Amino acid sequence: MSIPNLITLARILLVPVVVWAIASNQMLFAFLLFAAAGVSDAVDGFLAKRFGMATELGRYLDPLADKVLIVSIYVALGIADVLPRWLVIMVVSRDLLIVGGIMLSWLIDKPMAIKPHFVSKLNTAAQLLLVGLVLAARGFEFDAGWVLTATMVVVAVLTLASIAVYLREWVRRMGLPP
Repeated sequence: MSIPNLITLARILLVPVVVWAIASNQMLFAFLLFAAAGVSDAVDGFLAKRFGMATELGRYLDPLADKVLIVSIYVALGIADVLPRWLVIMVVSRDLLIVGGIMLSWLIDKPMAIKPHFVSKLNTAAQLLLVGLVLAARGFEFDAGWVLTATMVVVAVLTLASIAVYLREWVRRMGLPP
């Protein structure tokens, strides 16, 4: 167990605390925990690359930690009526479709590599930006106004684009007609 992997595990263990903070309407605390999770993600990545501590476990654990954090926060913000439920459903469904498609590809002996596409990286960045903006606006009590609306639209568009990219790749990989 390397130091970066321990940091990643700590980030996963932080998720229930962030969800609790959101559910308890402790948005400033949730924002600070979310920021700490972001810093820990950067630190574990830096340590893994700079000091040769990268492991195969870490290659799977790090994106898992990111997805668990994002999905959990989106669900908590949806339940708390801070984010529109349609957006929460879209974000969560995308991740479930990707995981389900990968699992199905393995089951039918046509395994797919888990490799994020550029649009997926943009999508993740937009999703994280939206969470940070929402938690900061609630925690520091300011009106994000049109910036919040615009960020939600960007997340929705990128989520749909990401679904389309992964679906196209999955259909091609499975040998189905387009």
